[in-house]
Amino acid sequence: MPTFVLVVVLVWVCALLVWWACSNAFRHSDLDKLKSRLLGSSKPKKAKTTSIGALIQSDEKNKLLAAKFLQRFQLQAKLEEMLEQAGLRWSTHRLVNTSLIAVVAAWAVAWLMLPDQFRRLSYLVGLAAGTLPIYYVLRKRKARMFRFEELFPESLEFVARSMRAGHAFSVSLEMIQREFQEPLAGEFRRTFEEHNLGLPLDDALLKLSQRVPSLDVHFFVSAVLLQKRTGGNLAEILDKLAYVIRERFKLRGRIRAISAHGRMTGAALTCIPIAVAVIMFYVNPEYVKFFFLDDVGNIMLGAAACLQIIGYTIIKQIVKIEI
Repeated sequence: MPTFVLVVVLVWVCALLVWWACSNAFRHSDLDKLKSRLLGSSKPKKAKTTSIGALIQSDEKNKLLAAKFLQRFQLQAKLEEMLEQAGLRWSTHRLVNTSLIAVVAAWAVAWLMLPDQFRRLSYLVGLAAGTLPIYYVLRKRKARMFRFEELFPESLEFVARSMRAGHAFSVSLEMIQREFQEPLAGEFRRTFEEHNLGLPLDDALLKLSQRVPSLDVHFFVSAVLLQKRTGGNLAEILDKLAYVIRERFKLRGRIRAISAHGRMTGAALTCIPIAVAVIMFYVNPEYVKFFFLDDVGNIMLGAAACLQIIGYTIIKQIVKIEI
């Protein structure tokens, strides 16, 4: 059985390497074509005529099975939005393949390392390892959004000062990318470039609010669009909005400090049963075998895990306060 597992892992890794090499080859060929078109080619090339149906058919052949699965269950757009908000230049194919590699590798290692009576746990270990790439993306997304919200009030005050100095609103957006750090500079750079290439300012700002799912950004977009329709002093509006956002940010920090005790209590109550189970596994393994080898023990273990997850979720919702 271990030989079969190693063969499966080796075949999977080889297949991914072949796919990566082929995708890089296609990417380099596309770059060569682009360079030849921009710089000019000395060799005349024969024009190739391809129909739209042939292009669609070839694109379908190049798609991975994981991508088709995501499109079938309408997860492709959600994963792309999550990767974009996290600031990662990954494709959904890479994320899904990384998760699958983690599942297979963790399952194989657990199957080889665990004793025979505990090999059922290898499936749980594989599933837990498969969620690690998604957890990493979510953590990056949360950190990036937090950094954006931290810099956002200063950027609004900068736009207000630049407008009082005589600059237009679109020019103020362009100046943000030179004065501020990422991720705020990158998001406003993209907004300015979209508007500079012909997209109306309303649509560019609405796309900004879609890329950054923050209530502060929605306030900013709504204030700018409303001022554009009704008129008024936009610089003063942005100053007041920056003050409100900064006060909300301070209040959020105070609430997190007050609710830290509840969050630590929830984490402790969640980790204590796991720690006791690990200790009992090494101190008295005969006592723990009941939960893995007996059918009643399996039911008790599953019910305990479900109740633990439900309890942690309830505690998290109690200490979570939206502002």
